[in-house]
Amino acid sequence: MSKKQLSWAASGDVNAFFGLMLDNVAGLILMVSLLAGVFEFSSSFTLNYMVPGTAIGVLVGDLIFFYVALRLARKLGRGNVTAMPLGLDTPSTFGMVLFVLGPAFVKMKADLGGEGSLTDEQLFLAQKYAWHIGICCIFISGIFKAICAFGSNWIRKALPRAGLLGSLAAIALVLISFLPLIEILNSPVVGLTALAVVLTTLVARVKLPFKIPGALGALLIAGLLFYLMQASDAWLNTHLLSHVHAMDFDPKSALMPTGWLEVFRFEWIQQMPSALNYLPIVVPFALATVVGGIDCTESAAAAGDEFDTGQVIGVEAFATLVASLCGGVIQTTPYIGHPAYKAMGGRSAYTLATALFIGGAGILGYFGYLYLIIPKPTVFPILVFIGIEITAQSFHATPKRHYPAVAIACIPALATLAAMYAGKILSDPSMFAAGISEAKLSDHLQGELVTVRMLANGFIITSLLWASGLAMLIDRRWKASTLIFGLCGVLTLCGVMHSPLPDGSMFWPWQIGDTVLQRLTWEYAAGYLVVAVLIYFLGQWSSKDSGVSGDNEDPHLMESSSAVNS
Repeated sequence: MSKKQLSWAASGDVNAFFGLMLDNVAGLILMVSLLAGVFEFSSSFTLNYMVPGTAIGVLVGDLIFFYVALRLARKLGRGNVTAMPLGLDTPSTFGMVLFVLGPAFVKMKADLGGEGSLTDEQLFLAQKYAWHIGICCIFISGIFKAICAFGSNWIRKALPRAGLLGSLAAIALVLISFLPLIEILNSPVVGLTALAVVLTTLVARVKLPFKIPGALGALLIAGLLFYLMQASDAWLNTHLLSHVHAMDFDPKSALMPTGWLEVFRFEWIQQMPSALNYLPIVVPFALATVVGGIDCTESAAAAGDEFDTGQVIGVEAFATLVASLCGGVIQTTPYIGHPAYKAMGGRSAYTLATALFIGGAGILGYFGYLYLIIPKPTVFPILVFIGIEITAQSFHATPKRHYPAVAIACIPALATLAAMYAGKILSDPSMFAAGISEAKLSDHLQGELVTVRMLANGFIITSLLWASGLAMLIDRRWKASTLIFGLCGVLTLCGVMHSPLPDGSMFWPWQIGDTVLQRLTWEYAAGYLVVAVLIYFLGQWSSKDSGVSGDNEDPHLMESSSAVNS
C-alpha cells in the first residue's frame, strides 16, 4: 500500500479540528466563567493556576490517541483510521465548579473571615485551598478510572443502563443545558443566533456554505453580530448589548503562567483528607466517563475503527492523572463524536492539532486572549447542544420500558438547581444588610429548604441508585432492587446521599450536632429500609402468585439482552 493511502491527515481534519478544539475551548471558558460569575473567583487565579494543568490533560490524552490511531492504521494497512477524540468532560466541569471548587472556596472564606470582608491575601489562600481540593479530586478520579480500566465491562453489566445514563441525563438536561442558556439569554440577539446555528447544523444536520462546521459557523456569525452591536454601542450610544461582563484581569498577565508550577511542591496532598468529603460527587462523574469511554469505543467500532476498550479507558485515566499532577481540576474523557469526526473525513491530524492548540493555550497562556475575545454567548450554545445530545442518547440507548427510570433520575438534579438559586439569594450581601437569613424564615419554609438541600446533596448517587432501583423493579429483579434501596439507606446514614449539612459533607449519624438534622437522617434511612422490605415481600408474593423465581425477569416485559447492551 502506498504512503499516500496511509496518510494520517486529510482535508476533513480541518472541520474535525474546529469541532473538537471549540468543544474544549468552550469547556475552559465555562470553568473560568462559572467560577467568576457564581463564586466571584478571580479569573486571573484560574488562568494562572488551574487552566494550564487542565489543558495539559487534553494535550497528553489527544497525543496518545493520535499515536494509537497511527499504530492501528499501520497494523491494518489502512489510511482511513480516525483517531479517538478526547477532551474536557462537560458534566464534570459543572460538577467540579458547582459542587467542589466553589463550595471549597466558600468554606475557606467562611473559615478565614466569616461574613466580614477578606483581605487580598485571605482571598488568595481561599482560592489556593479550592485549587488543592480540586487537584486531589481529579487525582482520585484518575486512580479510580485506572482501576476501572481492568474491569470496565463488568461495571457496565453490573448497573442498568438507565441508572448510568439516567444520572448523566439529569446533569445534562438540568445543568449543562440550563445554566449556559441563562448566559445565552443575557444577550438574546447574539445568543439565540448562535444557538439557532448550532441546532440547525448539529441537530437538524443542515450544512453551512463552504462546509463550515456548525460550531465554527456559530462563532463566526454570532461573533460578527456581537462586535457590530458593540461598535454601535460605542460609536452611536445605542445600548444594544445590555449585558457585557467586565474582565477582572489583563490577558497579558496570563501569558507564560508560572503559578501552576507550585503544584510540584505537592502541598496539595495535605488536603487529601478534606477532599474525601467530595467523593460522592467525584466518583460518580469518574464512573460516568468510564461508561462513556466504553460507549465511545463501541461507537468507533461501529464506524469501522476497532480500538481496545481497556486501552481507551487507560488513556483517559492516564490523561486525568497527568492533569492532576500538573494542577488541573477537570477530568478528561473520550468524546462520543468519533463517528461524526469520521464522517467529516477526519483522520489523526485533528487530534494532534487539538492537543497542540489546547495545550499551548494553557501552557503559553494565550487562552486568556481567547477568553477575552470570544463572546460567551457564541460558544455556550455548544454546551446546550451537548446537554440535549446526552439527554437524547440516554433515552435512545435505554430500553423503552426503562424511560420512567431515566426520568426519575432528573428529579434530584432539579432539587440541586433549586438549592443553588436559594443559596445565591440568601447569601446575597443585600440580604445580610436587610437582616434576612435562612434562620429568619418561617419554620415551614426552613423545613422545605432543608428537604430540598437533602435531596440535592449527593444528587448524582441518588439519581444513579433511584434509576437503577426502578429499572430493576420494572424488570422484576426483586432482590437486586431490594439491595439497591437498602444501600440507599446505608449511604444516607453516612451522608453520601441526602446529607443534611449545608456543605453536603459525609459523617456518621451520631456526629451530627443538630438533633433535628440527626433525626431527619435516621428518618430518611428508615424510609429506605421500609421501601427495601416492601419490595422484598412484594417480590416473594409475586413469585408465589406467578410461579416465577423471585429475581427472574418477567418475559413479557423484557426485551432482548442485545437491545439493552446495544
